[in-house]
Amino acid sequence: MKRLRIALTKGRLEKGTVEMFRKMGLNCDEIDNKGRRLILPVGDYDIVLAKAADVITYIENGVCDVGIVGKDTIEESNRHFYEIMDLGIGKCKFALAAPKGSNFYAGFSVKCVASKYPEIARRFFAQKAMDVKIIKIEGSVELAPLLGLADGIVDIVESGKTLVENGLEVVEDIMPISARVIVNLASMKLRKNEIDGLVKGLEKVTASEE
Repeated sequence: MKRLRIALTKGRLEKGTVEMFRKMGLNCDEIDNKGRRLILPVGDYDIVLAKAADVITYIENGVCDVGIVGKDTIEESNRHFYEIMDLGIGKCKFALAAPKGSNFYAGFSVKCVASKYPEIARRFFAQKAMDVKIIKIEGSVELAPLLGLADGIVDIVESGKTLVENGLEVVEDIMPISARVIVNLASMKLRKNEIDGLVKGLEKVTASEE
């Protein structure tokens, strides 16, 4: 049987997850010296380094068994996989922000909101029964209110420094975000013992850091 294949989001989550692997006793030398390689052996697993949205695609299509990806990417996608664990790393939050001193909820006109995550924004305002116009932005979403394109933004907030520097402030928190473990539907049945072993190892690491 082929080795269990784990799709891992490149960048910040990659670093945090590899540190967890190391604490599990896995040999991470190959990933520490990966060069331009994108598939690397770590212990008994093959790690596939990918962009967050591609992690979802690889898991849904079964070319990887397990994925590690941010809750933001999961919430923006149509979910056809199991979400089985919160790794507790890469913590931040989704928030609604608007120009400082403005009252976003005031008035009766339809508000315009810019976001890289239109589905999350749409669900948030649907829960409030608010009619809003949502504009998808690929780059720096903070620009939209500065240019008069939007009344507010829905975006990921870590320190909040970027908001402050651009004259924005958090109006309301939407949801917390962290790295999650997701599993292909078929792999959960066919490779349950291997996946359980991986999860137990990760759980021990998270428990020791609490």
